[in-house]
Amino acid sequence: MVIKSVNLDHVCGVTSKLPENTLPEVAFAGKSNVGKSSLINAVMNRKSFARTSQTPGKTQTINYYNINDAFYLVDLPGYGYAKAGRELAESWGKLIEDYLYSSGVLKQVFLLIDIRHEPSDNDKMMYDWIRSRGFDPVIILTKSDKIKRSQLNKQTEMIRRALKLTDDTVVFTFSAVNKEGRDQITDYIEEICSL
Repeated sequence: MVIKSVNLDHVCGVTSKLPENTLPEVAFAGKSNVGKSSLINAVMNRKSFARTSQTPGKTQTINYYNINDAFYLVDLPGYGYAKAGRELAESWGKLIEDYLYSSGVLKQVFLLIDIRHEPSDNDKMMYDWIRSRGFDPVIILTKSDKIKRSQLNKQTEMIRRALKLTDDTVVFTFSAVNKEGRDQITDYIEEICSL
């Protein structure tokens, strides 16, 4: 996929009305500090369009990035950030829930998991919850450069078992450092958005 244009069209907080888009949408969910902003920047082929931060929990809004006037890449708030406070965490949860319920053009949800660790309870809950909304999330295993190549299959299988993934669940590995996996992810997005 050649990225010709990227625009941040909508930013929706807890009290915002979600836009009724006509272009297809793909949404990205993941725990705070899983590397979601880095992945989104890589997909959009931009250095720092989505803000990356040393402080987890920066994305507290739903951000709609218009790509090539062809589809929206939707960045959902990071979850599981311990310092966020329960009230704030619940409001982010409601925001994500409202989005998954109300978007009529959502084609796919991508769930990001750190390949180095077993999925957390929050990861498992988010996976089950996305499934309960009728989506089979695509799993993106981030930070693949942080482990040895010989460990990739073992870690992938461990995460497959922990999340009880079906055999046909699509799983990609991704590294923000060397962009490994970027082309496969963008090709997949292009394919589902052109359906």
